[in-house]
Amino acid sequence: MSFAPFDWIDDEARRRADAGLVRTLRPRPAEPELLDLASNDYLGLTRHPEVTAAAAEAAHRWGAGATGSRLVTGSTALHADLERELAEFCGFEAALVLSSGYAANLAALTALTGRGSLIVSDAGNHASIVDGCRLSRAHTVVVPHADPEAVAKELRAHGGRALAVTDSVFSVDGDAAPLPALAGVCRTEGAALLVDDAHGLGVLGEGGRGALAAAGLVGGDGIVTTLTLSKSLGSQGGAVLGPARVIDHLVNAARTFIFDTGLAPAATGAALASLRLLRREPARAGRARTVATALYERLTAEGLTAVRPDAAVVSVRAPSPDAAVRWAADCRAAGIAVGCFRPPSVPDGISRLRLTARADLTEAQIATAVATVLRTAPLT
Repeated sequence: MSFAPFDWIDDEARRRADAGLVRTLRPRPAEPELLDLASNDYLGLTRHPEVTAAAAEAAHRWGAGATGSRLVTGSTALHADLERELAEFCGFEAALVLSSGYAANLAALTALTGRGSLIVSDAGNHASIVDGCRLSRAHTVVVPHADPEAVAKELRAHGGRALAVTDSVFSVDGDAAPLPALAGVCRTEGAALLVDDAHGLGVLGEGGRGALAAAGLVGGDGIVTTLTLSKSLGSQGGAVLGPARVIDHLVNAARTFIFDTGLAPAATGAALASLRLLRREPARAGRARTVATALYERLTAEGLTAVRPDAAVVSVRAPSPDAAVRWAADCRAAGIAVGCFRPPSVPDGISRLRLTARADLTEAQIATAVATVLRTAPLT
């Protein structure tokens, strides 16, 4: 009897279609056709002339690819410059650049924990944190969202080597973690604190130095942060920042660093140019927050349900997954690109439109975006 090994995929596809959860790729054109409130380009730097010129120059000088892992041939002077300047900007001793923010979270979680240790993870954490916990072989406990007391309870019960991990700004609702309280709990219980600041860098803190800077927590011996270079810095890649001995340990123990090809020179050069531009123009961070607040206030004033943004993500509730998909499609047809979050991407099962504020949006563009979202809002 013949056996088709992938027939089960057809059953999975039918189940997704019945649930309204089919995802499709939509290549975007080189020249923007829509007003962008869907990307993570919070500071509007991905097309900035200085950033694209730096990417091109790096590719011409260093080549199109890194050519190997960072420990073999994949490290350049650009990587070293970016690591030094990221650490200085964010207030940490050292930094390590990886090929993505996803890889950075996997590196930190797997290399800083292990069998016999405990990870306490917020229920709203990003998928990369969830996967890092799974790969770590540590005992992982998922606690209710933004609940320092629940974290303290689990750490106290364990009593050994432990790490608490949280997003700084949660990508679904745009709310911020209670970092001072979490840091206090970890300090009391002798645990490390790992903070994914993907949505905080460039938006929170003085001049965009990030959520830990905003909370006054930079430089602590027990605190490590991960970043992505693909959001506020408009490039690609990720980084881990922390005490120098932690970064040295990752160089020797983190598999997603040791065995992965280094970040391409073009992306490294672009991120470095963006970081330098942000240092020169710190007002971009505050402008991104101002735009987010304006979107929230104008949409909720007209009766929509949204979560007050703590950074640059504005989450607007939709009545159902199908309604969210239709709403996003109607916005697109009207010239506005917005994000659409639905199960299983949302931990609470509530579908949303996700609007991302950008520092370079004009008042006229903000007004157009608000009018479009309101005009296309589903009744049910």
